[in-house]
Amino acid sequence: MTPQQPVRLPALPGTGNLWRTGQLHEKGLNSRALKALVLHGKLVRLRHGCYVRAELWEKQTAPVRSRQLIRAHAHGTLTTSTGGYVYSHTSAARLHDLYLWDVDDKIHLLLPGSPSSERLGKDVRGHTRPWTGPEVVTLGGLRVTSLERTVVDCAMMLGYRQALVLMDHALRLGADKALIESMAEGLQGRRGIRTLRLALAHADPRSESAGETLTRELLARLNLPLPEPQVAVATRAGQYRLDFAWKEKKVALEFDGKAKYFDYRPTPEVLLKERQRENALTENGWTFVRVKWADLFHEHEFKARVLAALRR
Repeated sequence: MTPQQPVRLPALPGTGNLWRTGQLHEKGLNSRALKALVLHGKLVRLRHGCYVRAELWEKQTAPVRSRQLIRAHAHGTLTTSTGGYVYSHTSAARLHDLYLWDVDDKIHLLLPGSPSSERLGKDVRGHTRPWTGPEVVTLGGLRVTSLERTVVDCAMMLGYRQALVLMDHALRLGADKALIESMAEGLQGRRGIRTLRLALAHADPRSESAGETLTRELLARLNLPLPEPQVAVATRAGQYRLDFAWKEKKVALEFDGKAKYFDYRPTPEVLLKERQRENALTENGWTFVRVKWADLFHEHEFKARVLAALRR
């Protein structure tokens, strides 16, 4: 039997990572070549008419990929800073680097009119609520709703916990709470206004991750005694900051989900310091309740663990 010859693939351009179909055609890659490059894992089709180098795509984290999809939309549609539409809702949140939880990658646009969904594409959702000049900023060459307008739009579209995650982070980044409240006043009776008001009322900019926000929300929903967030405690090994603490009980609650470490996994050095920190605090009489993502969805067990720690 004759050994199968390796497939000889056409070469991708030496420069750039994101291309429109026409740009690749200009480089001598016809439709058959593009299909072969996609099939053999050298090229990734992000959306109709737009491709990215697979080597780059494979290295990117989920948040970066989500932003890459927005860039692909802009690149594929020749969007510029003077375009007729504005990236909004969760797309704007991603471009502002806001925390999002359990949200899809659909592209959201504010539009001056109401185009058909067929023209926008299946992965794009258009919105027509009017906007003002101050409600639009430019980020990386793209027209995007301002931080405050983004928070309002998202909170009125998402569920309460999703909105709270976003609101916490936006306030932490410096969003103007009074301006958000003023925007909410002008939206009386609109769908989603109750979620917006609830998220604004219960937001806490001291939260440092989506996991911490969801932990705080769960504690409140289960009617558990609420701890203080971001508590500094002195030990023989130095001063440490706890995610949550019931200081009078010397009980600490720490969220250990990967999201706490943002876009990277904790290194051995980070984990070692965590253990040293916990040992020093334990010597001072502290009890730890460690929470992972999965624990947030086993509410009865979570409540029992917290109550048991507080009774010690």
